[in-house]
Amino acid sequence: MDIKRIHHVAYRCNNARETVEFYQRVMGMDFQLAIAENEVPSTKEPDPYMHVFMDAGNGNVLAFFEIPNSPPMQKDPNTPDWVQHIAFEVEDLPTLLAAKTHIEAEGLDALGPVDHTIFKSIYFFDPNGHRLELATNTAKAGMLENLHEVAPAMIAEWDQTKKAPNHAAWLHDGSFSTNKINSKEE
Repeated sequence: MDIKRIHHVAYRCNNARETVEFYQRVMGMDFQLAIAENEVPSTKEPDPYMHVFMDAGNGNVLAFFEIPNSPPMQKDPNTPDWVQHIAFEVEDLPTLLAAKTHIEAEGLDALGPVDHTIFKSIYFFDPNGHRLELATNTAKAGMLENLHEVAPAMIAEWDQTKKAPNHAAWLHDGSFSTNKINSKEE
């Protein structure tokens, strides 16, 4: 299988127009297209919908469905608010801070910046209750390579223990050193 990129990611929205306007005004996204039908093409169910597509930059598309004949949207009561979110990358820390100022000027609460060692993020919610994240990469040389290298061991340990493995404890304790990478190359 040769996957080129994500074609689009789709979420549900309460109101298509309100959602389009939010993503245009707050996120600076261009409204690409809308598809509306009275029958679901894949299942042939008679269920009218409005499907809107927003340009999320670099060929990435964020889409939403308004489906008025379905029960009202609700969050999964068993999943914490911080888990399910859409993360967008911005150029640098000044851009992230300017975005936070813009978001707060729109009357929205924005949390952060939160330092994740390899990136910094701010968090806020769209009018549908979807959590959004803006992030800028801050990884130092060797950090991502180290995380890639330890990922198989981390997932194996997690699968057995369901406790956070310590293979990348440096993300939280500040102990990362390029010596960790160099010593593995010898």
